[in-house]
Amino acid sequence: MEGEIVQGGRCKCVHHNMKAIWMILFGMLFLLGALGVVSSEMVKIGWPIIVILAGVTKMTKGMCKCCDGCQPNSGKCC
Repeated sequence: MEGEIVQGGRCKCVHHNMKAIWMILFGMLFLLGALGVVSSEMVKIGWPIIVILAGVTKMTKGMCKCCDGCQPNSGKCC
């Protein structure tokens, strides 16, 4: 049943939530820097890494089994 939609029309696949996860990590990095939990050097190094990883995730988005052959209104995810 991989690729089937679940309640609310959302797919079970984790990668469909990656955009939100990267945004949360990006915001958390700056928040922790502002609170002094992590150094400013870590923030300077960390934010480009998060942006690069988000881009790589975006590029490889369509490479999962559930997205192969997705068709709108077919009951499949995407």
